[in-house]
Amino acid sequence: MILEQARSVTPWRWVLRGVGVVVTVACLVAVGRFVWPQPDVGEQPDGTFRQLSFLRGAIHDGADKEAQGLFPEGYVFVNALYGIAWVQAGLNDPAHRGQALRESRWALDRLESGAAKAVFDSRLVPAYGVFWAGWTNWLRGGVVLLDGGADAELVRQFEEGSAGIAAAFTGSTTPFLQAYPGQAWPVDSTVAIASLRLHDHLRGARFGAVVARWLDDVRGRLDPATGLLPHEVSWADGSVADGARATSQTMIHRFLPEIDADFARSQYTAFRQQFLAYPGGFGPGLREYPHGRAGKGDVDSGPLVAGISLSATVVGMGAARVNGDRELARALGSEGELLGLPLTLPGSKRYALGLVPIGDAFIVWSSTARLLTASTPPARDYGIRWWWRIPWLLFIGALAIAPWVRSIFSRSSPSRP
Repeated sequence: MILEQARSVTPWRWVLRGVGVVVTVACLVAVGRFVWPQPDVGEQPDGTFRQLSFLRGAIHDGADKEAQGLFPEGYVFVNALYGIAWVQAGLNDPAHRGQALRESRWALDRLESGAAKAVFDSRLVPAYGVFWAGWTNWLRGGVVLLDGGADAELVRQFEEGSAGIAAAFTGSTTPFLQAYPGQAWPVDSTVAIASLRLHDHLRGARFGAVVARWLDDVRGRLDPATGLLPHEVSWADGSVADGARATSQTMIHRFLPEIDADFARSQYTAFRQQFLAYPGGFGPGLREYPHGRAGKGDVDSGPLVAGISLSATVVGMGAARVNGDRELARALGSEGELLGLPLTLPGSKRYALGLVPIGDAFIVWSSTARLLTASTPPARDYGIRWWWRIPWLLFIGALAIAPWVRSIFSRSSPSRP
């Protein structure tokens, strides 16, 4: 009987050992990804075009429509980020410029489609609201930049879209236009103003006065608690309805350097001081709410982990790149390779096993981020904790040896007679 019990236990012992081997190997792979050097702020990851390949297939299979079911801007975001990522990648790597032009034009066509406009109100000023108008015009300008203005019809559309946005700001009593009837978020207006700066960069000075007025008005309507642009405002007078939050701040800081370098630098410094965190010694990560303020996650931020917004942390990588924050950009990139569960195949790369393609869109947009209206910003030493990797490595090490702890102790204990 004892012999039969031993035989029945042995197969399970080998199964457990096999699981232990898998866990340990996975941890070793994770460590390799984690410590592998990340690109500088003027470079882009080697896997960029594999990421874009996966995302193209996902959009073809309906990923943008699925994202629309998650939140109202899902369809626009997936296509806009895909197209802009191709613009950035094509500028970073001229060998792919032709493909970048084709793919970004394809994404622009989808942004201008009825499906993209369906949830927005055509009666708003600008038409369909500042969110749709700003992102579409930014991508449109990026395509003009890629093809050097060779497409006269596209240039005309860019001129027309920019003029419509400028007229909307000129006729508004606040610097924050409506994205939906009765609702306004400063981040949307920031994207639209950046598209005007891109216009003047490509087509000659025309909207400088509109941009200057916007900057003056914004400085008078900052969140008094943080000194930063607020998350949400009253559409009627631009007063603060919800203070600064990382979900919108990280995107704002992706575009502010395109508008005004000095204002962007002061805002980014203040943002970093109030939102960068190391919960439990792990990090760096970006809090959804500034230090000293608690809050819950929502459809914008996603679920919060120890106060950290994962979505804002992803977008924060792009903000760090365009602000010259080399160390933070690299650290966030390393954490993404560790926690994002990347799956790399010969022709594609996806995160979270490809289950949430809109997340892949934000990642590739952020990891290729670069300025379109100026050259790469000089690297600045904002500083992060020098030992930030150590807690992660200790945690991964503990996971790697956990399957073998019992075996190690049993071998080291005295044998029974």
